[in-house]
Amino acid sequence: MSDQIVLEAKKRTIKGKQVNSLRRQGILPGIIYGKVGKEQMEPIMIQLDLHYASQIIKTLTGSSLVSVDVDGEKYPVILREIQKDIIFGTLRHVDFMAVSMTETLQTAVQIELIGQAPAETNLAAVVVTGISELEIECLPQDLPERIEVDASILVDIDSAIYVRDLVLSKDITVLTDPDELIAGVTYVMIEEEEEEEEEELAELLEEDMEPEVIEKGKKEEESEEEE
Repeated sequence: MSDQIVLEAKKRTIKGKQVNSLRRQGILPGIIYGKVGKEQMEPIMIQLDLHYASQIIKTLTGSSLVSVDVDGEKYPVILREIQKDIIFGTLRHVDFMAVSMTETLQTAVQIELIGQAPAETNLAAVVVTGISELEIECLPQDLPERIEVDASILVDIDSAIYVRDLVLSKDITVLTDPDELIAGVTYVMIEEEEEEEEEELAELLEEDMEPEVIEKGKKEEESEEEE
């Protein structure tokens, strides 16, 4: 949880196409919407220093809890959406959702497979992944930035990790189907596939050559008869 991270921002009065003038000055436009306490807040248009904000935002996930300080007033928020320049990849706009610290929220948290699966090294197998996010419900302060899953338990061809196998805090309610696959092990049939491809290629070549051979033999026969 990144509740110690504070983003400095100012209220923004410029909107519409005129925000391009801010971008040229190295300013990132954004907005905060959501709740203050239990009440829905009026959306606040904000602006941040592009370089400073980019360095912090690139470290955040969709479940990172941060604080945005707008002219001295702090809002607990999570990152909801970013827009990037198609060519240069720089941030063009950022959306934050303000959250109530006393009410649970539902969100998706990234799943990160860590470590080496013994099945990959011992059995020449490969690890296949299933879902990459977990839907959960909890209070904002209990949000994990990511959920790490240990790949070292994937030891043989029958090994698999499902949502039901995850051990999470009692403060987190998992909403994803417990039977969803996170990671499993399978063999790679490379040699067999190569043999099949070679056989198919040989058959195609044989089919292409047969009419040519027959035609050639026919012409030779006709030539002999004429002599």
